[in-house]
Amino acid sequence: MWKMVVAVGIACGTGLPMSAQQLDVPVVEHEGDGQAASCGLSEVRGLKAGGDGFLAIRSGPGTTYRKIGELHNGDRVNQFSAQGDWVGIATSDGIIDQPGVCANDGPARKLTGTGLGWVHSDWLLWIAP
Repeated sequence: MWKMVVAVGIACGTGLPMSAQQLDVPVVEHEGDGQAASCGLSEVRGLKAGGDGFLAIRSGPGTTYRKIGELHNGDRVNQFSAQGDWVGIATSDGIIDQPGVCANDGPARKLTGTGLGWVHSDWLLWIAP
């Protein structure tokens, strides 16, 4: 199966390995026409040096879900579906199984692969669609 590396060349410091099997709630890419972006690029911002120092990547949209990784200030992610204040993301070091990620030319689809998870949107700054 063809695999696509998401956002090649963007440094991202995940603390733990992540796989699709670890997600309790799947990350979904919005439907698209293949021309407009079906995801957006965001950067982690605003984490306090005196705090935990990381943004937890979780297996679902909420603090009750397991922590499966970490992001730090300056890390960039592709942003997909949202549930409330939580956003489904793909880290730059992940590999997504589906072709054409961020340029979906069909109905909404569940993403599988590595580097997927959920983070709270308060700490993401939207950079580009």
